[in-house]
Formats: sequence, structure tokens, C-alpha cells
Amino acid sequence: MQLGLIGLGKMGGNMRERIRRAGHTVIGYDRNPEVSDVGSLAELVERLDGPRVVWVMVPAGGATQSVIDELAELLSPGDTVVDGGNSRWTDDEKHAAELGAKGIGFVDAGVSGGVWGLQNGYALMVGGDEEHVERLQPIFEALKPEGPYGYVHAGKVGAGHFSKMVHNGIEYAMMQAYAEGWELLEAVDSVTSVREVFRSWQEGTVIRSWLLDLAVNALDEDEHLRKLRGYAEDSGEGRWTVEAAIDHAVPLPAITASLFTRFASRQDDSPQMKMIAALRNQFGGHAVEATEK
Repeated sequence: MQLGLIGLGKMGGNMRERIRRAGHTVIGYDRNPEVSDVGSLAELVERLDGPRVVWVMVPAGGATQSVIDELAELLSPGDTVVDGGNSRWTDDEKHAAELGAKGIGFVDAGVSGGVWGLQNGYALMVGGDEEHVERLQPIFEALKPEGPYGYVHAGKVGAGHFSKMVHNGIEYAMMQAYAEGWELLEAVDSVTSVREVFRSWQEGTVIRSWLLDLAVNALDEDEHLRKLRGYAEDSGEGRWTVEAAIDHAVPLPAITASLFTRFASRQDDSPQMKMIAALRNQFGGHAVEATEK
């Protein structure tokens, strides 16, 4: 299958490689000419055979809207656009309507896997009409992990990004729980090897998880996380999850508390936020802020 891929950063670049390894043709475009296969969006569209499929992997908001607007003028009826970034689900509904008016299909895909996706595969949560989703199955199969799990057609347009938003909200709460436990263990004199306690939890416990494995990785690199400042950013999905919970009167105390704790990290050098920052760097390659020493 042939695919146009826009945005070749940490996620998009590895996705291009994984899809190519599965035997598909990927023509990628990025503003960075060193990684781009073509010089412009117009050239990308021109090189694709119709009906075209174009996957967008750029930051949510204005950047995605700009690309959607340009593609709406370049593509033809029968083509399909996939938004695989972290767009808000309400934007998906808007983009589907704009493109649909020109006969262009739209699919939203929540993508999880971070910098490990090339090796392990990407979990995909997809929203859109069945006809558009079905057309993309070869690409979804190339990206997803091996085995029966890691892909779902979650529902209509917006369902993919809404599902990914909730996934990220749960991720917030899980990271916060590990961080709080780590800080408490570090605070007592009787526990002399907190890192090894975390390592011991990796097998046979009910709290074992990939995030726990990543926490151990981070502690192996910096046992007491002294090189990190206790500061962690929040992505849009955490805020949107809490907003959606308010709109639907669904109580989310753990997720909400974890979001507000990140806000607190910007006021003081929080020990818990050292672990949050380390975990975000481990699974997603997110930037960390070093201490001055």
C-alpha cells in the first residue's frame, strides 16, 4: 500500500520506518529537509497514486488545522486523511465535516507507543466511518504490535482521540502513584535500596507494568534522580480528560489530582515530579530539565 506521511519527528519518523519494514511505500514530508522525502505538501500529493491516503503527525491545534486546510485544497474526492496526532476529539468532528464537504474521508487515530513504537509497535485507537477505516487496515496492521491486541476501531469520528485522551489520563494517575510510592520509600531510613524495591515489583506483583519497568530504567540511570529537576509538563489530553469528566458528571479524583500535582511542580522542586519527568522521558522521549549542579 502507498501512504503519504506528514510530520517525521520522534513518532512520525519511526512510524515511517515501521510501515516501510512491513513492505509498504511511504512518502514522507517534514519541514526539516534532512528527513523529508519531498519538498512540499503539493509534491507529496502529486507523487501519490489515487485514491490517496495521507497520514498527519503534527502537533495538535493550529499546526494540524493548517495542514488539514492545505490538504483540503490539494486532495481529490475519494482520498482519505488520517490525523494521528493528539488532536482534541471535537477538532476531529470539525475536520471530518470540512473534508467531507469536498468528498474526502477522515479518520482519527490515537497512537500510543512513544519512542519505543518502532521496536514494540504502536497501540492504535481509531475513529471514523467503516469504509474509511477498512481502507487503512494494511497500515494499521503494520503499525500495531504483534498479536491480537493493540488495535481497536473505537467508534465514529472523534472516538479514537477521545479513547487516547482517556488512556493518557489513566497514564497520569498511574505515574503519580508510582511517584508517590517512590518518594515515601526514599523518605524512610529503614529502606536502604529503593531502586531494588522497585525492581523486585517487576515480577509477581499486582502493580507490575511497563511504566514500572521504565521507572526501574530511570533509576538505573540516576538512582536517586538527583540530576533531574522536579518539574513536569502536562499535555493537552490530561486537561481535556478532566474537562470531559466535568461535562459528563463522571468523578475522576485520581486523574484530576495527578493533573493538579503537575501544576504544583511548577511552584517548587517536587521530588515526585522527578519520577514523573523521568518516566515521561523514558517512554516518550520528552525533554527533562536538569538541575544546576
